[in-house]
Amino acid sequence: MMHARPTRPEFSYSLPFGAIVHHNGVQFSVFSRSATAMRLLIYEDVNDPDPVEVIDMDPKDHRFGDVWSVFLPGAKPGLLYHFQADGPYDPDRGHRFDGKARLIDPYAKALAGDFLPAVDGIIRPPKCVVIDDAFDWQGDVHPRIPLSETIIYELHVKGFTRSPTSKVRFPGTYLGLIEKIPYLQSLGVTAVELMPVFEFPIRDCLGQMPPRPNYWGYDPMAFFSPHRGYAVSDEPGAQVREFKTLVRALHQAGIEVILDVVFNHTCEGNELGPTLSFKGLENRVYYMLSNGGRYYRNYSGCGNTLNGNHPIVREMIFHCLRYWVHNYHVDGFRFDLASILSRDRNGNLVPNPPLLEAIAEDPLLADTKIIAEAWDAAGAYQVGTFASFRWPDAIVGPRWAEWNGRYRDDVRRFWRGDPDTVGLLATRISGSSDLYQPGGRRPYHSINFVTSHDGFTLNDLVSYNQKHNEANGEDNRDGENNNYSCNYGVEGPTRKPSIEAVRYRQIRNFLATLLLSQGVPMILAGDECRRTQKGNNNAYCQDNEISWFDWTLVKKHQALVRFTQALIAFRRREPTVRQKNFLTGLPRKPGGLPDVMWFAPDGRPMEWRGDLHSLVCFLCAVPPTPTEPGPSHHLLMFFHAATESGTFFLPAPVAHLPWRLFVNTAANPPNDIYPELDGPPFPQEGYMHLPPRSFVCYVAKDLS
Repeated sequence: MMHARPTRPEFSYSLPFGAIVHHNGVQFSVFSRSATAMRLLIYEDVNDPDPVEVIDMDPKDHRFGDVWSVFLPGAKPGLLYHFQADGPYDPDRGHRFDGKARLIDPYAKALAGDFLPAVDGIIRPPKCVVIDDAFDWQGDVHPRIPLSETIIYELHVKGFTRSPTSKVRFPGTYLGLIEKIPYLQSLGVTAVELMPVFEFPIRDCLGQMPPRPNYWGYDPMAFFSPHRGYAVSDEPGAQVREFKTLVRALHQAGIEVILDVVFNHTCEGNELGPTLSFKGLENRVYYMLSNGGRYYRNYSGCGNTLNGNHPIVREMIFHCLRYWVHNYHVDGFRFDLASILSRDRNGNLVPNPPLLEAIAEDPLLADTKIIAEAWDAAGAYQVGTFASFRWPDAIVGPRWAEWNGRYRDDVRRFWRGDPDTVGLLATRISGSSDLYQPGGRRPYHSINFVTSHDGFTLNDLVSYNQKHNEANGEDNRDGENNNYSCNYGVEGPTRKPSIEAVRYRQIRNFLATLLLSQGVPMILAGDECRRTQKGNNNAYCQDNEISWFDWTLVKKHQALVRFTQALIAFRRREPTVRQKNFLTGLPRKPGGLPDVMWFAPDGRPMEWRGDLHSLVCFLCAVPPTPTEPGPSHHLLMFFHAATESGTFFLPAPVAHLPWRLFVNTAANPPNDIYPELDGPPFPQEGYMHLPPRSFVCYVAKDLS
């Protein structure tokens, strides 16, 4: 493979970065301030151990400021390449150039192959692929579902269909996920949140399968590249086409795509880790360093920390987000360990992080959902205060939503029966105004969840007192120790009907609480059918049945699936449980009922003192609007977490309303939920007895 002498066409410039396809060749551009020489390595085949051609970039003709750029006439999409850079190796000053290292392009749009066995210490990483972004979108547009109306379903692309029980044609792939879209539609979720699909290593740097494989994918290797391991075809670049096909199919089903993105670290690790890309191009720019540059600041818990607020790195992240939105039609992002993006180059948390403000203010991302995991591995915890700079535009208002870790913990603690949690529950189910109202945010900025990929599944939350991560090979030291879980008598699976009854009731309590709370609910895939990880609360390396979705559970627990479907359907048509403004306790109109009222079990106003384990919440139906003309419903919710039965009275201020039973988690299916809202009326006696750990919800149509 020989090419004409590298040139730069008259119409081309040194930007944008990466491999850019033109009609008569490909332009390659890469940033390196300290490199003394740059080379482009060309390969014929994905399994080639060495390049078939090496193209030297002449600094006189191919360096523009700190950008190295060369045009390769006749090159076409599908070409395989690496960069290679000479420069100083001076760790005490942060330089780690290695003139023999084959370097992944930071802007590579796809990788191909895998690590080949190292020879003479030279690591041979996956090869970059020149990509033509053309794709037949068939008129696809973003669904643009308002955040307040969103219901998120978090899943792992591979794990969702990898099990033989999925019975799909292409298990564990983007195309396999397409085959399960009818199931997602039957649930009624409006968005899938995909665990990382950025490229990450499959094999280690020696070309070997590690003893604990990277299953979750929180170890990025190329931010612009979809993960090749989820593609059906092994053709270089096929993952680009297949991922776009997935997004298009989800959009056709009315389902949005949110990506879990990792901009806090890379797979290059600390000072002992390999040089694969960023280290060998400009280590001092791409990473936060300490001790003059020899060591890496580690706010991610993964060995290094990306220097997100350096202008060069900030620009890369910014262009990456735009690329995924406009080239892949992605609808939103959940930022892993996002508090790291609030740190300056020295690791200090700053009040106005430039990157976060740039993302929020970017006009081309204005329709994109942006969600922060508002903490990091070094102690920063910013739930309620993430990106809390002032917003001069009162019409637009704050953009950043947050995973509400406080919601998770407080709801778990209440249903476990912990003391002093009733007031916390009330605050969480009404939108967490204590966290979000002071900064001018709305209830929908709270992404409510009880479980996520990181921790117990919902089944395991009610089946285990302790984590059981022995299979991870770290002597059960990994994973969170404080789970606020309970096994209700036996650790793990049991055949005791009494224990199973409590567990099943608690699962429904959690689902009902989550889906009837103000804010945006997120459900972990499989919680609707009791998926278990056998007590493992950190299954990051379990690419096996521990993590995979067992599709036999959908049939086995069809009653629970129906329960979840009915709650989701109610939420989607009922604006009373997804209000855009915080509740006030005041009437919306003269002489009307307050928008929210809190009662004790005896029907009197709640006094919020004593050892309380029960709560009654009234939500007043919201008035009709042009987009939701109604009529909507009033809700009366009874939360009873005590270990003894309790008597609950119908509060006098709402006794005149035509209440019908909607949810009763203490009842056996199908009487645990009435999807048509045609359940029995409230008992004529004006009171009812609730068994331990139960939830009841009545609804009344607003006829005013």
